[in-house]
Amino acid sequence: MSTREGNLEAPTRHPLDWKNPDFYDRDALNAEMERVFDICHGCRRCVSLCQSFPNLFDLVDATADGEVHGVKKQDYWQVVDQCYLCDLCYMTKCPYTPPHPWQLDFPHLMLRAKAVKHSQGLVGEGEKMLARTDVHGSFAGIPVVVQAVNAVNRSGIGRSLLESALGVHPDAWMPGLADKRFRQAAPRQGSATEVKDGQRTPGKVAIFSTCFVNYNEPGIGHDLVKVLEHNAIPYVIVEKESCCGMPKLELGDLKAVEKHKDANIPVLAKYAAEGYAILSAIPSCTLMFKQELPLMFPDEADVQAVKAAMFDPFEYLVARHKDGLLKTDFKRDLGKLSYHIPCHGRVQNIGKKTEEMLKLIGQTVAVQVNTVERCSGHAGTYGVKLATHPVAMKIGKPVFKAMARNEPDVIASDCALAGHHIAQGMAQAGTPAKALQHPLSLLRNAYGLD
Repeated sequence: MSTREGNLEAPTRHPLDWKNPDFYDRDALNAEMERVFDICHGCRRCVSLCQSFPNLFDLVDATADGEVHGVKKQDYWQVVDQCYLCDLCYMTKCPYTPPHPWQLDFPHLMLRAKAVKHSQGLVGEGEKMLARTDVHGSFAGIPVVVQAVNAVNRSGIGRSLLESALGVHPDAWMPGLADKRFRQAAPRQGSATEVKDGQRTPGKVAIFSTCFVNYNEPGIGHDLVKVLEHNAIPYVIVEKESCCGMPKLELGDLKAVEKHKDANIPVLAKYAAEGYAILSAIPSCTLMFKQELPLMFPDEADVQAVKAAMFDPFEYLVARHKDGLLKTDFKRDLGKLSYHIPCHGRVQNIGKKTEEMLKLIGQTVAVQVNTVERCSGHAGTYGVKLATHPVAMKIGKPVFKAMARNEPDVIASDCALAGHHIAQGMAQAGTPAKALQHPLSLLRNAYGLD
């Protein structure tokens, strides 16, 4: 049977065989990277996505005969270290993903390589600490510590310390700690009691706070709570939670991912069994429960149950509207808005739900939406590290330019980290954003909720 050019079917993901000892075999890994890199070299469709592909193609082009077999195996890490697992090559570009016979899954091959690197003790302590969001976030809500940490973050001396200790680029935007954590300040449950299930949506919500909302920007969580209250949707804050595991996944620390899974899934599975929709306001965290954990633990029923119950907030709210159960009594104009769709929102395969909501708002009040659908370059810790922050800013340049189009009154991204990265890039380009808000903040504002 001849191999057809390209894939005519939607890409499908295979489970990650990460507990198989062969997964960590360096020779087997190198052989698979050579096979995949050879296919990528012959296609080059992904060259504009991130720095992994230009690095690969430069390595190939520098060989004597312009073929992958001439690239030194140790140079493969120049490709691996530039991948931040955005998944866009798999979801939007690659014509050879499963079910194509070549079975090419570039992001999960890079994840395997990162796991091998981590297992061999080759990940630096600074990188490990940056990925411990639940540890450095634990200082949030302690007034004296918060003031000290935020002052260090803003000072030149403090940034020099972060550079030397953690490898943080001195110019990179870093989140501050909140004076009060979301889980400390938010009511444990809402005032609504009547559960109105829709055809597409459960009528009650469990909120998974996420590290970023809980420790850094609790206002995003409060905006979500206000929107749910306004729509008389009963909600509860998840009883207890750990980091979703995405920062550990990006490091290749899969055993740490499993520990976080073991902490979260038993709790979340109870909410799923009780008929709650589980909402997470950070796309990377939502994706972790929707895709990565189910692929790492395909035989665990509770993991699959949580996957089925997990929603992006705007995925839920738009479905709620289609069920005829969402209020559309918008009162405040939003003006000119540039909205960015983050990578980990795109790869959830839910469509442009935030944009749909913004356009729904526009049927009642004034809002002009400029949607930008391209990687901002931030990508978790990639955008703040000394070696990769300049590359992240380079990758984001087309986004910074597109977001500045028509001089918007406000810019927004479902990924709060990407939003700050874009704001920084726009300022450096001489087109600073007038305001930056999360889309949930915009929705709350459109409803006129104080």
